[in-house]
Amino acid sequence: MSWENELFALFDDLEGQATALWEADREAELADRARTEYGSVTLASRLMASRGEEVALHLPHVGRIEGRLDRVGGSWCLLGGQGQDWIVPLRWVVGVRGASERSVPEVAWSPVDRLGLRAALRRVADAEARCVVHLVDGTRHEAYVERVGADFLECRSGADRLGDLLLVPYDGLVAVQSREDQRT
Repeated sequence: MSWENELFALFDDLEGQATALWEADREAELADRARTEYGSVTLASRLMASRGEEVALHLPHVGRIEGRLDRVGGSWCLLGGQGQDWIVPLRWVVGVRGASERSVPEVAWSPVDRLGLRAALRRVADAEARCVVHLVDGTRHEAYVERVGADFLECRSGADRLGDLLLVPYDGLVAVQSREDQRT
């Protein structure tokens, strides 16, 4: 083998080593970038990718609730099925099973998907549906949601307007579980 061929073989070998080192460095950089970008994925965006699917949510003092994930907002979700719906503020979800591996970034959400917890609770009040209001301290109240304020809901126990009035701050609300029967 001539010295020129040996020199070209050496250059080819060095170039191959440099390419292999660059690819290994690039793979590590891509993996690090993926880990960093995943840090911006929210629970709401993961749940948004799971809409229409059967999931289980774990809530304090309530336990495991299961159903079809019908709606997701930035701070709440609606789980439906078996004659009842659950409106759940995401801040109180302590675990989720059955969620999609994917996520839907908030920029891809429709304006309806961006509605807050207050809008969901207003629908319950408008429907005059009997519900169970689950609170952070573990208590639950069978009631009708009457009105929805900026940071609280107002509900009454009993079927008539003379029932006990209860004001519940959103921070104290773990879930609202609606029932099938309506007020008459």
